[in-house]
Amino acid sequence: MTPEQPAREAMTAAQLRDVVVDALRSVAPEADAASLGDAARLRDAFDLDSMDFLNVVIALHTALGVDIPEADYAKLQTLGGAVAYLASRLEPRVTG
Repeated sequence: MTPEQPAREAMTAAQLRDVVVDALRSVAPEADAASLGDAARLRDAFDLDSMDFLNVVIALHTALGVDIPEADYAKLQTLGGAVAYLASRLEPRVTG
């Protein structure tokens, strides 16, 4: 967290999942995220091209204030991976 970023309340993994799903819906509003499993490959499940994926990353950054370097994009391939990655970047602000 940088000095200009306000401290946020701790988030649960379920809340982080909701943030990721919201970011995906902002790029692919017609996609059905309700049945999306943790192992689902996001680019395949939502038919995202590289620009769409970049827009998801930007939406996550905006929502959470987390910088996601390009080298870490592979960690966002699945819903479960994205939640775990974001949780690690937000620690200690993530709970159970």
